Amino acid sequence: MSKVDSSTFDPNGVGVKGTLFGLPYDAESADIIVIPVPWDVTVSYGAGTAEGPRAILEASAQIDYAQTDIANAWQMKIAMAEIPEVWYAKGKTLRQQAEKYIDWLEAGSDPKQRLGMQSLCDDINANCAQLVQYVQQKCAYWRSKGKLTILLGGDHSTPLGHLKALAQEHDSFGVLQIDAHADLRKAYEGFTWSHASIMYNALQLPQVEKLVQVGVRDFCEEELTRIDNEEGRVRTFFDQELKAERYQGMNWQKQCKQIISELPQKVYLSFDIDGLHPKLCPNTGTPVPGGFELDQTMYLIKELVKSGRTIIGCDLNEVSPGKDEWDANVGARALYRMALLMAVSQGKFDFRI
Repeated sequence: MSKVDSSTFDPNGVGVKGTLFGLPYDAESADIIVIPVPWDVTVSYGAGTAEGPRAILEASAQIDYAQTDIANAWQMKIAMAEIPEVWYAKGKTLRQQAEKYIDWLEAGSDPKQRLGMQSLCDDINANCAQLVQYVQQKCAYWRSKGKLTILLGGDHSTPLGHLKALAQEHDSFGVLQIDAHADLRKAYEGFTWSHASIMYNALQLPQVEKLVQVGVRDFCEEELTRIDNEEGRVRTFFDQELKAERYQGMNWQKQCKQIISELPQKVYLSFDIDGLHPKLCPNTGTPVPGGFELDQTMYLIKELVKSGRTIIGCDLNEVSPGKDEWDANVGARALYRMALLMAVSQGKFDFRI
């Protein structure tokens, strides 16, 4: 990509080819770095989220920049780091191994094949551990240069290294998780770094003082028990309960205030796209009936920022583009708005009065 002078960039014209949102910034000139992690090794239903970062990059060029509540939003200096092709290729190979292992589990775990299958699982776990370390190092690198960081998966296992990098900077912070799933299983299907175990693993970080989950509607008994055993460290706003309150007259603004009141001053935002209604993400790995409209989630995040809390980092995961690329279109718009709201919380923009 040739260097573009942002001073001559026309936000009403054609975007820059090959850049995130068509904006005239590269990784060195940007204030916000989107770190792509094309990885879906441990997904337990539908694969394809490894294609998410590239599809979102391509879909992002069609977005118009203007926002009714943030002036000159196009001046948000954001860029995507290079997509790590080595990890993409490794993930494709490991996904084939994971499918063999999962098929063995679902077929009844034939004891005659146990040793071979356990070897596959051990190899996957070892490579996933290396990915966590890679993500942590990559995030720490960009943050050492004064950048804000957003992790773009991939499946929902990918942000753990990002959380670890932030835990090196901050003594304490909360996590706001928008998700159809609780993701509190310990080593789901034998995979230590499973996408279904991301929040269990996040809670192993002592710096995570509070986990607030919103929109959860698919969960198991193990996860309910874990929520109870955390004695208030985890607060889950189940989709069914949120909807029941609204049917009885409570509005979304009041619910948002309740959700935000559970969070500390510093907040990490983890957004699994399947937290949305499946019409907005039909190709995600594990779609679940119910969920939010996109504007509901963005309203919640805006209210979080208006409360004076600071978003120290965020992620967007589980976008599987599908043949029509619809999910990537939705994902790109979610990413743009999330990045802007994080920038406002960091004092880089202000809301219009």
